[in-house]
Amino acid sequence: MSITNRTIIFFFSIFVFSTSVVAAEELKKIGKFKDWETLVLKKDNELTCFAQTKPVLQSPKANKRESRLFVSFRPSDKILDEISTTSGYEFNSQNSILATSGKKKYEFDIVQNAFAWIKSNNIEKKMIKTMKKGSRIMVTAYNKSGSQTIDHYSLLGFTKAYNSAKKNCS
Repeated sequence: MSITNRTIIFFFSIFVFSTSVVAAEELKKIGKFKDWETLVLKKDNELTCFAQTKPVLQSPKANKRESRLFVSFRPSDKILDEISTTSGYEFNSQNSILATSGKKKYEFDIVQNAFAWIKSNNIEKKMIKTMKKGSRIMVTAYNKSGSQTIDHYSLLGFTKAYNSAKKNCS
């Protein structure tokens, strides 16, 4: 199974966890750090650790969605600092998905269905540095009909959640 397919399955599992109960032996909540939390997924002797958060504000307000921002570690796949997002709908491939914090902008350049990733690990590392220093990051995306959404994520607790996820997968 390709890394992309396993990643999609992983994030689908997380999405299901967010909306329902998942067996404790598979997904364990490690800690809550202000607006972020750390979770560890153990499946088929493989470990995935991640920090995640939900938006503190969504636009448009009338359109409630299951949005998330993640930083993941999958040691068995040699994946560190993987940043991904979902806005709770299938993305429009004609428009960019951007994360903005202050004057810094980062483009999610891999889009598959309802999830997006950053291709370059160097850019992910720069975004993580920005997230450690910032107080808020906004993800702007477009749904299939071309309507724009903006998810505002608090960065309070990010550094502790990130460090906890990294530590649990090292």
